[in-house]
Amino acid sequence: MATPAIPSTSRTPAAPRRGRWQRRDLWLAVLLLAPNLILLVVFTYRPLLDNIRLSFTNWNISSPTAQYIGFDNYVEWAGRPDSWKILGITLVFTVATVAGSMVIGLVMALVLDQNLRGRGLVRSLVFAPYVISGAAIGVAFQFVFDPRFGMIQDLLARVGLDSPNFYQDPDWALFMVTSTYIWKNVGYVFVIYLAALQGRRIELDEAAQIDGTGPFRHFFRIVLPQLRPTTFFLSVTVLLSSVQVFDIINVMTRGGPMGNGTTTMVYQIYQETFVNSRAGYGATVATIMFVILLVITVIQVRFQDQKD
Repeated sequence: MATPAIPSTSRTPAAPRRGRWQRRDLWLAVLLLAPNLILLVVFTYRPLLDNIRLSFTNWNISSPTAQYIGFDNYVEWAGRPDSWKILGITLVFTVATVAGSMVIGLVMALVLDQNLRGRGLVRSLVFAPYVISGAAIGVAFQFVFDPRFGMIQDLLARVGLDSPNFYQDPDWALFMVTSTYIWKNVGYVFVIYLAALQGRRIELDEAAQIDGTGPFRHFFRIVLPQLRPTTFFLSVTVLLSSVQVFDIINVMTRGGPMGNGTTTMVYQIYQETFVNSRAGYGATVATIMFVILLVITVIQVRFQDQKD
């Protein structure tokens, strides 16, 4: 009599099934990321590459063709005295606005993080200028700095002092646009720092209080180290936004006085491209500014990595 066959009890390996799930997850990730990647390629990376290509041409923005001239635009930029002056103005404006915004924003966040009456209203008032148009703020602050009937002129006259001529002196004009932008941008820094302060470790504050740590030592040893990631984030974002300021400068000084007293590299790009009809040279200035920002950002990231 034949022995009946014993059915096999071995299971099918799960590796093919896991492979199918991994491929399915991969296609799902591609599907979800594709719209954003397409937008980045079309509206960020493609214009960036086009700008670099145009920097090697002599092109009037209204002309259908561009003449290739190699590195002539870069040689011209390096040889023009106003290029280095504008670069210096951009550096001064950027350093002042970044440092001013971050210091004032941090101080205001520390103050308004306390249990004060009416702090919700004050927080809203501090943040409000950030959401207002830069052009509108520039128009309003023209009356603040007007040397004949402005608010600053009135305050100085009450103590027997003359108002500086903010619209004729290049140094005072740069101070005017710098302080105006700090006033507009400090609300952004304030909100980010306030959120970081409210998310810090309370047990460290309690331990410092038990040990009798003074306020300054507590800030520099307990609070500030916890704000390091936030400070790094703000240093990058505020730097990038400060370098791109155009509306306030265009409304208040149009790059003057004395020709280019408040002209930054972004405003120079506008002037060369749309006023002087030299889009190729404007693209050169934009490319140089991009390289400078890229180098600064890489240095910031390396510095933060070493700190971590």
